[in-house]
Amino acid sequence: MTEDEILLGLGLTVALAVGSQILASRLRIPALIVLLPVGFAAGALTDVVHPEQLVGDDFSALVSLSVALILYDAGLALDLRRLEGATRNVVLRLLLCGAFLTWAAVLGLGPVLFGLPSAAASMVGVILVVSGPTVVGPLLEHVRPSDKVRRVLLWEGSLIDPVGGILGAVVFHSLLAGGLQTGHFRVGVFFGGIAIGLVGGVAGAVLLWLTLRLLRLGETLGTLAQFATVVVVAAGCDLAYDDTGLIAAIVTGLVVANVPGFDMPARRPFFETLVQLIIGLLFVSISATVTPMSLAPVLLPALALVAVLVLVVRPLVALLSTMRTDLTTGERAFVGWMAPRGIVAASTATTFSASLTTAGLRGADRILPITFLVIVGTVVFYALTAGPMAARLGVVRPSRARPLLVGGAPWAVDLARSLRAAGVGVLMWAGAAEERGRIKDAGIELAAGEFMAVATEPETRLEGVTSVYLLTDDDDFNALASVVMRDAVDGPVHRVGPPPDSEGVVAPYTAGDTVFGPRLPRHALTTRHQQGAAFHVRSATVPPPPGYEPLFVVRRDGRLEPVTGAVPADAGEGDALVLLGPARTPTG
Repeated sequence: MTEDEILLGLGLTVALAVGSQILASRLRIPALIVLLPVGFAAGALTDVVHPEQLVGDDFSALVSLSVALILYDAGLALDLRRLEGATRNVVLRLLLCGAFLTWAAVLGLGPVLFGLPSAAASMVGVILVVSGPTVVGPLLEHVRPSDKVRRVLLWEGSLIDPVGGILGAVVFHSLLAGGLQTGHFRVGVFFGGIAIGLVGGVAGAVLLWLTLRLLRLGETLGTLAQFATVVVVAAGCDLAYDDTGLIAAIVTGLVVANVPGFDMPARRPFFETLVQLIIGLLFVSISATVTPMSLAPVLLPALALVAVLVLVVRPLVALLSTMRTDLTTGERAFVGWMAPRGIVAASTATTFSASLTTAGLRGADRILPITFLVIVGTVVFYALTAGPMAARLGVVRPSRARPLLVGGAPWAVDLARSLRAAGVGVLMWAGAAEERGRIKDAGIELAAGEFMAVATEPETRLEGVTSVYLLTDDDDFNALASVVMRDAVDGPVHRVGPPPDSEGVVAPYTAGDTVFGPRLPRHALTTRHQQGAAFHVRSATVPPPPGYEPLFVVRRDGRLEPVTGAVPADAGEGDALVLLGPARTPTG
């Protein structure tokens, strides 16, 4: 390829990767639904989006290091101390039953449907064990199932990625050691490869302990240290033994996430952005390498395999895993209707198939096309059917709002009363004993005292809360909490605006929407309320009287929409308005 063609190919690959993810986020669908067909079409229709020609023989090595970073990030998200109670029992059963039954089904069907030898079928089976939160998460956001189901499926998707990666590496090394390929299993070679990965993982954790704990690097340098450590450790392990870097990356992430004392930042925007970019580039590149010619022979058998996985294997896994649990019949059935394959499956298929093809394993060249079709088939199937199935099973959460109001000032409590009068289920939290007593006296549901301490922890999700409104008298607290809690709730996080001449450390400089617009910052609300202004609920069909400020729109279906500086009140038939009346005029 010429220099111009290389530049065009690289630029087009980046544009397609980023554009596909933006489009998927706007459509609220898993990015793979867009990334895989876009990459496949780009590879089939253009002469420049071909990673083997853009990168050459180094493409396989780059894929291996990219997968290591993705698996490290997956391991980093797994604080196993948070997996507790009944959820833990269900998730562990799903992992064990799901991994075994999926592997066994593909191992049995692979020779029948695709003519694969047992070795290649075993590799495909262990690759298809994984699911992943990057696929499950967007589907659950669209479907909005009950909190118990959502918690179980997200934990399963988060845990199965590193577990599946480790199982894939174990099977891969067993094949290279001759276990399923020739019948002569070389114990020393197999356990030697696993040991290299484990030692590399421990070495990576030690390096990160030195950089993050002892040197106390900031967010930017800490992110660079993590990136460099994972790449160096994975590359070193791969040099010692092929693809042991994946084990090392997973172990490093798990150790960092679960050993107390690591100074990991609560938010890792740069590293998360880096991983997101890698995922996009990887999947456009991987799908571009899959040719129509390679898909044609396995298309119909792959569709049959998808049917068996989604209609037989997954329901059986859910049936066995949820027996004697507190899940309802509908919730158990929906767990059996959600197992899309995703990013780790495609990544490991690319890495392992290339190495096994080079090693001469018969049928290894079909591992990637089969995996590609199963990913597309399962993601599309669940994307089209999950919503109707959840509604039919009665596991969809009601659309009615349940906001959390943080703060116990008199005006905030009166506002909560008005929202409750409008049919909104309100939850409040306050730290001071006087404010908590005021909330209780008003009959508003009060969150536990440690609620905010838990809510501001990394990776915490506020289940059942649809939005957060920070209404305390401390503008800096409101500003900081609006940033920290942004990922803790399935909905917006708003704060009351600080005074225009605020001298706070954080509040005047923090971006984000403030509720009620610039005309009603915190001090104005407090003053008007002290002067006798009251909150009112009125039908949206009646224009507000002069001097009444709209604060919220309560939709006819129970949704709550605040009036912000960027979003004016826009109510329709059947909606209600929560208004702040004028201050009372003193009489002589």
